Amino acid sequence: MTVLTPSPQTDVAGDEPWRPRTPLGRALDFCRRKPLGTIGLLIVVIFALAGGFADWIAPFDPEENDFNSMMMAPSFVHLLGTDQFGRDIFSRLVFGARTAMIVGFGAAVGGGLIGLVLGVTSAYFSGWFDLALQRIFDILMAFPLIILALAVVSVFGTGVFNVVIAITIPLVPRCGRVVRASALAVREIPYVDAARALGFGHARIVLRHMVPNVLASFLILLSAFVGQAILAEASLSYLGLGVQEPVAAWGLMLQGSAEDYATTAPWIAIFPGLAIVLTVLGASLFGDALRDAIDPKLRDR
Repeated sequence: MTVLTPSPQTDVAGDEPWRPRTPLGRALDFCRRKPLGTIGLLIVVIFALAGGFADWIAPFDPEENDFNSMMMAPSFVHLLGTDQFGRDIFSRLVFGARTAMIVGFGAAVGGGLIGLVLGVTSAYFSGWFDLALQRIFDILMAFPLIILALAVVSVFGTGVFNVVIAITIPLVPRCGRVVRASALAVREIPYVDAARALGFGHARIVLRHMVPNVLASFLILLSAFVGQAILAEASLSYLGLGVQEPVAAWGLMLQGSAEDYATTAPWIAIFPGLAIVLTVLGASLFGDALRDAIDPKLRDR
C-alpha cells in the first residue's frame, strides 16, 4: 500500500503551489494590506530623497537674498514664492528636508540604539543595576521631550550636531523602558541559560541572543522616533534654540516675521508648515502599519 504524502511544492489541500516568501514578496504584501502605511513611507522617502539630492533639485541658492524679489507669490520662476528676504521658498524647503532628515534619523537611530542596548542589558543583569538605571530613566522621562531638549541645548549650544544630541538624550529612556519589558520575557527563555552554561560572555548573550528577539518592538519605536525628532527639531528652531541661520530648516522658516505676513504672503508659513505635518504624519502612519504587520495578534485584521 502506497502512502501519499504532500509534496513540499504544494499545500496540504493540493490547490496552490507552496513558495517561500521572499523579501520582495513580503514588501508587496505589506503594500497591499497596509495602503496607508505605504503612503506614509512614500512621503518620508520622497522628503529624504529631496534632501539628499537638494543640490541638484533646488533651482536657487537657499541662502541668497534677492531684495528685488521679496514676498513674490508662487510662479513659474519661484514655484512656492519667496520670503521677506527674497529667498526662494522651494529651495529652502528642499534643503530644510535635508536638515530635518539628518536630525530626525540621527536622533532616532542614536537614541534608539543606545536605549536598545541599555534596556536589554538592564533586563539581563537585573538586580541593583536594573534598579539604578530604571530610576535614572524615570527622572529623564519626568520631563517632556521638548523641555529636556531645551535644557540640553542650553548647555551644549545650538547647531545641527548639538540639536541631534539634545533630541537623542530624551529618546534613550523612552526606548529603554519598552525594550526592557520585552527583554525580561526573553531572559527567562531556556536558551539564555544554555548560553550561560556554555560559557558565553555577557556581551555575546546580550548582543547575539537577546537583542535580535526584541527587534520587533525596537523597529516600531524607531519609526515613531523619526517623526518625534523631526517635530522636536522644528520646535527648537522655531524657538531660536535649534538650527541657526543661514542653515535652511523648516522651523526657521516659521520663525520670526512669518506670522506677520500671514495675510499678505501666507505662502511663507504655509509650505514649511505643510512639510512638517506631512513628514510627521507619514512617519506615524508607517509606524502604525509596521506595528500591525509585526504584531501577530493584529497581523490578520
